[in-house]
Amino acid sequence: MILQWPNQFITKLDKSSKIYVAGHRGLVGSALVRMFEAKGYAHLILRTSKQLDLRNQSDVLKFFEEQRPGTVILAAAKVGGILANSTYKAEFIYDNLAISTNVIHASYLTGVKRLLNLGSSCIYPKMAPQPLREDSLLTGPLEETNEPYAIAKIAAVKLCRYYNEQYKTNFLSLMPTNMYGPNDNFNLETAHVLPAMLRKMYLGLLLSTKAHDQLLADTQRHPLGFGIKPADSVDALTKQLKDLGITAEVVSLWGTGTPRREFLHVDDLAEASFFVLNKNHEEIGELVNVGVGEDLTIKELAAILRSIVGYQGGVRFAQGHPDGTPRKLLDVGKLTRLGWKAAIPLEQGIRKTFAWYREHSSVQNK
Repeated sequence: MILQWPNQFITKLDKSSKIYVAGHRGLVGSALVRMFEAKGYAHLILRTSKQLDLRNQSDVLKFFEEQRPGTVILAAAKVGGILANSTYKAEFIYDNLAISTNVIHASYLTGVKRLLNLGSSCIYPKMAPQPLREDSLLTGPLEETNEPYAIAKIAAVKLCRYYNEQYKTNFLSLMPTNMYGPNDNFNLETAHVLPAMLRKMYLGLLLSTKAHDQLLADTQRHPLGFGIKPADSVDALTKQLKDLGITAEVVSLWGTGTPRREFLHVDDLAEASFFVLNKNHEEIGELVNVGVGEDLTIKELAAILRSIVGYQGGVRFAQGHPDGTPRKLLDVGKLTRLGWKAAIPLEQGIRKTFAWYREHSSVQNK
């Protein structure tokens, strides 16, 4: 028999509450754990994907019945860039639908007091007016390259909304813009644009400076892509990198460089999540955007990354590859009016991320 807790809307997140962070090893989840620990929240419930497969409905419900978290943050998802989204469409829609429906439904059944569903700006129509407002959801076709992922994320938003309406739950949905930071995915086949570009330029720098030990250590620690075995010699690795468009003289990047993107440091997202968790769904509505409120072109981002990394070679855009949505800038007016703004400037955030990456790809950390 499933015992339900009474649903109570509370204005402050209780430090004695058990908080389950789903996806705690990922970019977002790890930032949330760092943030909660820094604020003195000691009752975190954490499970790896091997310990708990969130796609398995019966296992998820059993876990919730045993652990009885008071707060749940749904940061677990199958994610990736244009290449991964275009290649693994079935997995992207199935895995993300299964994860979100299982966690949200189990939260309802076991009386979770509040749930934060973390989504993505890709839920908005491809050609929606910029900046993207929350009420533009479902007003037009999605971007084709990430449609499966977006559909799954839209379903999670609607699930939270309808549970709130029907069962008086306090389930919140936060839609962040493009994120980056420590613990990001730097696999060149599945990474998002900023970490992929940063790593390409760093590898180009190591090639140009003949830092062979660092080069080999990097690729031993961080995969280049699925099916690409770590090279055991500099010559073999140099060939692998050339096939990926990375040389000492030039780095090749996907697309035209003209799309505009907005980037939010993941530590800012963690703080925004904490802020929103201290609200209830009547204040938030169906969903709320989180971002920095300004964007730049991919070409401009490449120039910043090149300068921070110190890569002296050239940058070439491979225009035969897709660009994705022409522009994705979020309207963050709603969250601003509620009282929250991002605090980490882009260049400062990239420098912090690059420092973290270098530390975690060095010879001594091999």
